[in-house]
Amino acid sequence: MNRVQQFHRARKCSITIFSLLLLAPLIIPRGIYAQTVSGTPLQTSTTTTQNTPPIFNIEKIEVGRDAELLTVFGSLNGLPVSSTAGADANVPLVSILRDTLGDENPENDRLRYVWMLTYTRPTAWQRVASAVPFLYGRVGSKKRASTRGMPPPVIDLAAPQRDVWQRFMWVALQNVFLNPYGVAVKSTTNTFNRNSQDYRRAHIMRALAILSLYEAETGEPSTFSPSEMNEIQGRLILTGKTLGGFVDDAYLDRVSQGQHIQLHDTRGHNWELLRQRTETEGLYFEPLVMPDGSATHALVWVARPDLQQYKTRKFDRRFLNIDKPWGDSKLEKWRGHIETWHFDAESRRVPAETEGARAVEMIPLALYGLDHPKIPALLVDFRDGANPKRREMSHRILEDVARNVLALSRYGDVHYFLGRTVYDFVTSRRGIDINQPSRLRAYSQLKLLLSLDASLDPDLRDEIGGRLERVSLNPLENDLEFEAKLARDQYAALVEYARRPDGLPAKLDRSRREEMVPLAHNKAERVLFQFANILSLGLYQHREEASPKEQRAALDTERQLAYHRRFLREVSKSGPLVEVAWQIEDVRRSLLFVAEHGARADARTARAAARIFSQTNDEEIRRLSLNCLYRINNETAKKELLRIYQLPELDAGMRLLTAEFLRKAVREEQRITRSDAKAIVSVIGQ
Repeated sequence: MNRVQQFHRARKCSITIFSLLLLAPLIIPRGIYAQTVSGTPLQTSTTTTQNTPPIFNIEKIEVGRDAELLTVFGSLNGLPVSSTAGADANVPLVSILRDTLGDENPENDRLRYVWMLTYTRPTAWQRVASAVPFLYGRVGSKKRASTRGMPPPVIDLAAPQRDVWQRFMWVALQNVFLNPYGVAVKSTTNTFNRNSQDYRRAHIMRALAILSLYEAETGEPSTFSPSEMNEIQGRLILTGKTLGGFVDDAYLDRVSQGQHIQLHDTRGHNWELLRQRTETEGLYFEPLVMPDGSATHALVWVARPDLQQYKTRKFDRRFLNIDKPWGDSKLEKWRGHIETWHFDAESRRVPAETEGARAVEMIPLALYGLDHPKIPALLVDFRDGANPKRREMSHRILEDVARNVLALSRYGDVHYFLGRTVYDFVTSRRGIDINQPSRLRAYSQLKLLLSLDASLDPDLRDEIGGRLERVSLNPLENDLEFEAKLARDQYAALVEYARRPDGLPAKLDRSRREEMVPLAHNKAERVLFQFANILSLGLYQHREEASPKEQRAALDTERQLAYHRRFLREVSKSGPLVEVAWQIEDVRRSLLFVAEHGARADARTARAAARIFSQTNDEEIRRLSLNCLYRINNETAKKELLRIYQLPELDAGMRLLTAEFLRKAVREEQRITRSDAKAIVSVIGQ
């Protein structure tokens, strides 16, 4: 047997053994629900504070004469006292640059960069640590951010496809140039890339949560229009998708709504699952809610008197994933956080001043995230701090060993694929949150919850925060205590950069010149520019030269056209009758604008205009739709126009108007397929 055959046989053996090893381990407000010793869930009345001051507010700063920097500030009353000492609890959280072109018309506005102000460039030591394979933990926090230059944005909303190209470029660089140097180089670079991506993704998730809370608090987003809010949230969500940067703007509303529906369903499922398991085991379930009332996490408590009474009771760990509390010596000698709850004669939780209320000491057992797919994710175990860490590490270790050491992949090795599939299925069905996908969302939202929620007991909040920092696997992450200061430092740097003529205004000008490239070059030329950018590792970026006046005029028309194209596509997907779901004047204005600039309209806009024609009874809108199809000079528009002419139910007046538009299109030699041109001539005539 030669060496090549020996290598392949050894590799197959390692794959089989590794797959078998996967199966080895298998064997709204706080206090709204409580549970008695008998296991019956009891509800209590809660009081809400009226006229509470808003948690979020927005500040606007002019950038030059034609842009503005919008920053969401939050009252982080839940931060440790040391992090806010001598400073206001109102902390800058998320900044967004809006390019207005210097006028009051919102139709030509364009959102640019999004900064999550706690997202910062790591220190040299953090960078080194993030490249060390199998190092799953913090190595310290960055205590001060640079006050010079622009902080790193989490996304450029005007160029979301750039993230996709950069990801592809990194994959090519990794596989072609780095992996051949051996396991050490491969593991180091993969680990650094994974930690960097997770660090950015965690802050994107936190930015999403902040913007959702801001929108929920204000009701109607006054500073951001509904379409802008959908664009921001949709683009941030799509950063986690491989080809998310190529998704058309018309689908961003669907992406945002789909994410909200999925999260709502997941939280509801996990809420009920965890509540039932908690009650069945004689424990107490307490949801933790965000300021908008959504429950993202939950605490599980045990009553101190129950520890002796249930000492011999059996305990099922399924879905709870913690050790048996009954007869636990740690709990009997508990010196950690304790809360006193009060119950009335019917075992309902009531305020302490209620007459006849009895006091019961409660000990926290665990904290869970409710956003995790299929099962609640254990985030904090108050008795065993290493328990959540082991569960969080299990997925990373499995991925790192398979990818970096054994060179396995789900799609290239059938043995590994089958082993992973069976293992993942069994663990999820059994409620074992080992080797589950990354729980970044749960940890990111928990950090935000601890910052915003001042109703939590300070001792409990500090204990959760301390345990949370120890569970973190990413050396690039910073402690909650330092993030408020980093956010203030980065906001000061961003404001200073925005006020410098050679700072943010100059960067915005370069972005506009990039935006003008599609106006001056065809698709083939743009592809060549993109390849040049990739081959130069991003150093070359083609930009058009134009005077500020020419630049504004060209971008004004193109952005308004994009706005109306997107609006018409949304209208066409809304339902059977356009005039019921939309203001008819808005539809009329968009059809007129697209018809006036039909040379730059695309096939999707033509199909949208055709659908609007069939989805309205308004005579003027139907005529404008036909005119729009005539003005759009592409094959799809003329095909739709011919299809409308051939509809048997079309009335005589509309048929004559459609025929006239088709004759004009043929005489003007517009873009029509040969078959459609012959059909027009044969059916309608010249």
